[in-house]
Amino acid sequence: MRTKQIYKFKDSKIFKSQILIWAQQFDDVVWLDSNNYEQAYSNYDAVLAVDAFTCIQTDYVQGFEKLKEYQTLVNDWIFGYLTYDLKNDVEALKSSNFDGLEFPDLYFFQPKKLFFFKDNQVEIQYLNCVDDEIEDDLEAIQNLDDSHLEHSRKVSENQIKIKLRIHKDEYFERINNMLDHIHRGDIYEANFCQEFYAENTTIHPLETYNKLNAISNPPFATFLKCQDKYLLSASPERYLKKEGTSLISQPIKGTAKRALNIDEDIRLKQDLSENEKERSENIMIVDLVRNDLSKTAIKGSVKVEELCQIYTFDQVHQMISTVTSKVEPSTHPIDIIKSTFPMGSMTGAPKISAMKIIEDLEETKRGLYSGAVGYFSPIGDFDFNVVIRSILYNDTKKYVSYSVGGAITAKSDPLKEYEECLVKAKAMRMVLEN
Repeated sequence: MRTKQIYKFKDSKIFKSQILIWAQQFDDVVWLDSNNYEQAYSNYDAVLAVDAFTCIQTDYVQGFEKLKEYQTLVNDWIFGYLTYDLKNDVEALKSSNFDGLEFPDLYFFQPKKLFFFKDNQVEIQYLNCVDDEIEDDLEAIQNLDDSHLEHSRKVSENQIKIKLRIHKDEYFERINNMLDHIHRGDIYEANFCQEFYAENTTIHPLETYNKLNAISNPPFATFLKCQDKYLLSASPERYLKKEGTSLISQPIKGTAKRALNIDEDIRLKQDLSENEKERSENIMIVDLVRNDLSKTAIKGSVKVEELCQIYTFDQVHQMISTVTSKVEPSTHPIDIIKSTFPMGSMTGAPKISAMKIIEDLEETKRGLYSGAVGYFSPIGDFDFNVVIRSILYNDTKKYVSYSVGGAITAKSDPLKEYEECLVKAKAMRMVLEN
């Protein structure tokens, strides 16, 4: 059972900053922040889950079945992540590329303490076993400020030097290899990703997250701490949300840079809207998402609510579509996730062929990158983002990584694809190198 309490505060920005500093004392932290971004399917401005009461950590082998058993047994809020490599549980696939981060394939925890932010108040939910800590926690949070963050900051002994796992000429070679697959008819589209990394490097995770979030201000920002492993995400993309019997997926395909000049920025946005190659990328993935949702949908309920809409973020313009469906109340939420995972925007079409080719051509195991972070509610609702525009960090190994990718189609120009990757990587590189 959980105790609920409503707390009102004067300044949400200050209180959010304080509560994130306070949360660092725990080994298990998930912070989801919409940055007050106006979106049609948002329940909260932000959510914080801390301090595991129970948890599940496993590799991909029967991963979804183990999660299903755990989620059903706990019957409470659980927060955590699904790595891309759970594809190996869904299909007869493998992940044998280099892994410098070593995140478990799947991790969820039942938090002792939950904070749901909306406007200028927070609803606090505590398990009864920590009921007596509420007032002390609130007092501790209110007494924190940035000086506490400054005091706890770990300063890197070396300047961060970003390395490329795949260099430019090799990138062109692999894109051309993928284009050969497309021209042969093996696939129509596939998402090819590359890793940027730094070794023997110490960062302060919360400070890095705050800087990245300030630059990008995205609607699906995430700070995740799982013992010594961290995700610092400025994701603009929703993977899948369930609310009652309704499902909402919002795949992103199509990216354009922003310009400081207003007229130039409007032109770039318009060019993206009319770009035949970007639209075809998006429409192919919409078809894939429609197919995935149809596996659990009530017949005739899959609908495309938005097709190739342009959304503007601080760093880029994005082309986003919204696909919805209805499911029977008896459909298990984990079965819905399993039938649609991994998300179409990070794989390709046909999905299984694309994932096999991706594994052959990429250099790095994706892990949590292009996976999903989110939560399940006690009544079986859920909401998950797509882990992109993100920095991943293993504090024990002193290994920092970020990856970027793009959809390759028959009309792809390897040079333009490479330039798009650099646009997507800009915010992460700025935060780490400066």
